[in-house]
Amino acid sequence: GALGLLVSVLAQIGDLIASLIKRERDVKDYGKIFPGHGGVMDRFDSVIAVSIVLAALGSFFNFFEVI
Repeated sequence: GALGLLVSVLAQIGDLIASLIKRERDVKDYGKIFPGHGGVMDRFDSVIAVSIVLAALGSFFNFFEVI
């Protein structure tokens, strides 16, 4: 439901922020492991954005606490 929507939006925002940083720095790829695909960072920019917010929400609201 709502958490899935939040994760989806955060993933897009993370990708857009990484693209903005690349444009500002005039960098095509973050690395050479995946040439032409934006590098390794392009594969994880969405995951990084989502994990930071989920970790903060999880610690604040105890989402991950097992009863």
